Amino acid sequence: MDLAEQLTRDEGKRNFLYVDSVGKTSGGVGHNFTDLGLSDAAIAFILAEDIARVQKQLAPFPWFQGLDEIRQGAVTNIAFNIGIGDLLHFPSALHYLSIKDYPNAAAAFLDSVWAKQVGDRAQRLARQLTEGVWV
Repeated sequence: MDLAEQLTRDEGKRNFLYVDSVGKTSGGVGHNFTDLGLSDAAIAFILAEDIARVQKQLAPFPWFQGLDEIRQGAVTNIAFNIGIGDLLHFPSALHYLSIKDYPNAAAAFLDSVWAKQVGDRAQRLARQLTEGVWV
C-alpha cells in the first residue's frame, strides 16, 4: 500500500461532485473544491482528456477525417460546446464539410440557435472554417 491507495481507501473516490459532511463541495479523492478549486495543471489535464474524448467521438466520421487540423479544431470546438449528438443535427453543415465547401458549412452553423446563443464564438469558428486559420 502507498499513500495514494491509503487516502483513496479512507476518503473514498467520487467521480462526481458532492457535498461532504462539513458542507464543502468535494470530489475525486477528498478534494475540497470549495476552498481549493482546481490548479492550472489539473485544469489542463481535464481539458486534454475532454478534447481527446470529443476527438475520439468525431474520428469515425469521414467528413471529419477529411478536414485539416485547423478545421478539425473548429468542429471539435463546436462538439465540445454542444455535444456530438447535437452536432449531428447540422446535416447541411456536415454535408458542406464533406465536400470541402467551407463558406457554406460556416453559414449553416451560423444560421442556428446555437450561433445566437454563443455569439462571438460562432463568428470566430465560422471564420476558422472558412479561412483555415486559427482565430
